[in-house]
Amino acid sequence: MDTLRYSSPDGPEDHERAGSGTAANSSAPHAPASPQALPPELYSLPALEAAPRLLNQILVRRTEDGEIRCRIVETESYGGVEDKGSHAYAARRTPRTETMFHPGGEAYVYLIYGMYHCLNLVTGPADDPQAVLIRAVEPLTPHDAALMQRYRARIPGGKAVNVSNGPGKLCLALRIDKSLNGWSLIQPGGPLHLEQGGDVSSLNIVQAPRINIPYAEEYAEEPWRFYIQDHPYVSIRDKNARPFHF
Repeated sequence: MDTLRYSSPDGPEDHERAGSGTAANSSAPHAPASPQALPPELYSLPALEAAPRLLNQILVRRTEDGEIRCRIVETESYGGVEDKGSHAYAARRTPRTETMFHPGGEAYVYLIYGMYHCLNLVTGPADDPQAVLIRAVEPLTPHDAALMQRYRARIPGGKAVNVSNGPGKLCLALRIDKSLNGWSLIQPGGPLHLEQGGDVSSLNIVQAPRINIPYAEEYAEEPWRFYIQDHPYVSIRDKNARPFHF
């Protein structure tokens, strides 16, 4: 799993910035009028198949200040015991990685540098540790953006996209911490869940190597990061990214 080796949640993601933009002017299609749960079969897919399909889906966070809804625009896949970039490489089963060995549909939340959290969706069957890191999200409305900005408190550069264009950033903006580790994301009603967004097959999706995992050796350059091309909330755009097709 990407250990995101930077000293703050605004680290390397601030380089090669995807541009500026806000939820109000995003060209991405909006979520359905009546929220619907994601198809259950998505959670049973290998992480590499689930990662691009999570793009454009809606992440919902319920807080004491109200509900925040945002669109997933960037993901990374960490799949199986053979992936040297994964926390569970070589079937490493520890208190930290235990959630990865659960059946797909749970949140895997871990802490880096003792300060910043990262949110992942566990996928696949039990005892086959796979997960998809949620790298960037876009608030759906100005209300969502305002609440996320309040939780972030400090937005580097004053750019709206900086509120959630990185895994550590979005967890701060959505108040996601280890208390949500192991929480089911399948059913509405809880503090964190997923809903259907627009048609992902209609988007221009690209794939590129994952971020900051040189320790993964031959797996470091696998193109297992997926994002919506030219979306302003993407953390880092890769000039060598290639088109992805389902």
